[in-house]
Amino acid sequence: MILNANERTFSPFSLTRLLTTCFGAGNGEKTCILIDLPDPADIQGFKFLDDETLSIQNYGHEVFYKGFKNGALEIMNWTGGDIFAYKETGGSNLDMEDACYDPDGQALSLDADIYPNYDIILVVSTFSATAPLTAKCKEFGFRGATLHGLNQIILDSGLSVDYDIVSDEAELLRLGLTEADRFEIDFEVEGSTYTLKLHTNGQRAQKSHGLCPPGKPDVANLPAGEVYFVPESADGVFPFKYDESTIGLLHVKDGMIFKSQFVYGDYAEIEAHNARLADDPMIGAIGELGFGTQVLPFSGRDIQDEKILGTIHVATGRDDHLGGNITPDLFKEHKNASHDDVLYAPHKTPEIRLPEARMIKNGETHVLIQNYKPAEYMVNLLEAGAVVEA
Repeated sequence: MILNANERTFSPFSLTRLLTTCFGAGNGEKTCILIDLPDPADIQGFKFLDDETLSIQNYGHEVFYKGFKNGALEIMNWTGGDIFAYKETGGSNLDMEDACYDPDGQALSLDADIYPNYDIILVVSTFSATAPLTAKCKEFGFRGATLHGLNQIILDSGLSVDYDIVSDEAELLRLGLTEADRFEIDFEVEGSTYTLKLHTNGQRAQKSHGLCPPGKPDVANLPAGEVYFVPESADGVFPFKYDESTIGLLHVKDGMIFKSQFVYGDYAEIEAHNARLADDPMIGAIGELGFGTQVLPFSGRDIQDEKILGTIHVATGRDDHLGGNITPDLFKEHKNASHDDVLYAPHKTPEIRLPEARMIKNGETHVLIQNYKPAEYMVNLLEAGAVVEA
């Protein structure tokens, strides 16, 4: 066992408050938890709890599964609380294999045994399952949430906030950014400045706000708190941090990354990326532009850190779960059909400065972010909402 009662500070009260806020008052909904494992059969007898590398899945067991079994279900008027394991996908938002297992070691099917029989499904995983779970919820009619990369900082902060407030604040920023013509982001690395332009052409902004009320199938991504777009096109150059020692410049035309240019570090990584782009150009598709809306501590996990006000993320790959047209069938291989967020934040990319991000809307230019801090335009949007609420 990795965690103990002293380490797990997410109380049953916090659990019930989070889930009741996100999903609404309970009415007998049947719920379950899904976790991903290198070998999903290791859920038998909870064998995986002895593996120190599986701390995320341990949180799924300790916080959610045991929380449900220790009274949270009755408080929320839910039923079930079962836990199952599926094989880890190996990449962000890749489709999940259908096979899964229960703690008795019984082999089951997600499509036949899980999705049709549960009303609310929570996925606590290493790799994000938001895209595949969103597709499945529309097919089978359940609601759910994806909570990949959990750690104690996220439990104590991003999952302990009031999501009614998160939703309201995200809406203020969404209204201020919606129907923009394009966004321009300046990046500075090694003393040179590069600009990426993302064309939204009057598209309505969307928000990830954590609320998934009764009435329609939907999946929340928790922690939540962002305003995002599915760009219609993009062009320019932006830096990419491959690892702690390697930076490349990604060149974009017509919404696609077509080459990586070496800046410093391991040249082999640049060559490998270019080989992948040549083999399957769809991996270079720009699928999302997102702006964080919350004031939170950095957790070291992108799932929370991309929701922090002042950060920006640009995603590559599939975007069908966001309302886009980049679907898994467009990729040469299944393993390439991921959705990968590229986060720009002071703790994540200190080698890359973000002097300015701008929005062009109705012929006017508004500065949104300067040096990873919200500029006056974004601050005023939030403050105006606070004044109205007061």
